[in-house]
Amino acid sequence: MAGENTTKGLAALRSGTLSRRAGITTIGALEQALLRRFPAATAEGWDRTGLLAGDPAEPLRGVAVALDPTVRAVRAAEEAGANVLLTHHPAFLEAPGSFRPATVVPFADGAVVYEAVKRGVALMNFHTALDVSKEAQRVLPEKLGLQFKGVFERAEEGRGLGYGQVCAPKSSDAPFSLKHLAARCTSVFGRPPRVWGDFDRVLGTVVTTTGSAGDMPAHCLEAGYDCLVCGEVKYHAALAAADAGLCIVDLGHDTSELPLCEVLVQACAAVGVPEGLITVFEQNGNWSHPEAVRR
Repeated sequence: MAGENTTKGLAALRSGTLSRRAGITTIGALEQALLRRFPAATAEGWDRTGLLAGDPAEPLRGVAVALDPTVRAVRAAEEAGANVLLTHHPAFLEAPGSFRPATVVPFADGAVVYEAVKRGVALMNFHTALDVSKEAQRVLPEKLGLQFKGVFERAEEGRGLGYGQVCAPKSSDAPFSLKHLAARCTSVFGRPPRVWGDFDRVLGTVVTTTGSAGDMPAHCLEAGYDCLVCGEVKYHAALAAADAGLCIVDLGHDTSELPLCEVLVQACAAVGVPEGLITVFEQNGNWSHPEAVRR
């Protein structure tokens, strides 16, 4: 990822200006370039895609990338000189009832928009359009050293887009047990996941998905798959699925999706934003296990 030094969780911007050759000179130009990679037509109908708040005609000075658009992330983006906060999650789905400071309404989505407008930081996100993209499909399989076989749930748009990835262990890992997979998840993400199932179970097929598993446990059982690696799963759904023979590895919603920031960084670079103007707001320290801070 761009940036070597970190201040308040945000990699510092290198000095420099946008290259005229890149063609990405405005916030609107960045939005249009990214929409060509993650089309709004591939997003869910209830979702928000692209520029949510900000002036598309404003010259682009820098892009801060994060998983979640928070008040803290907006402030850090401004401090680093970025005037776009590019995130996976949108600042809101339903339009906020008010736009007031976080000191007045600390838990309101409108507080993030208020802070962004106040500080001149545009809010842009690619949520489900990113989730179904080919770039996102490779993230978890590659990080976990699994062979990608195909999309689990294809999007209506086709073109190889969709949710979830059907994978298999590499032949060099055979036999590959749930214990091996759980240990690999802990090593890769630095946090122990919640695991459902017999640790000695040898896995032939593994489905991976970022974020919420939704009804995937039931579909995995119907398809005869051995294990589901996801961002989060409801307790009773996991309990029933485990009883029926499906192993589940629950990484944590944010843990599973933080790697998508890498996809957004790479997309910005690919459409012509100079690497020195792309920063990442690290949000992997929002919470921790007691063991991680015990002395």
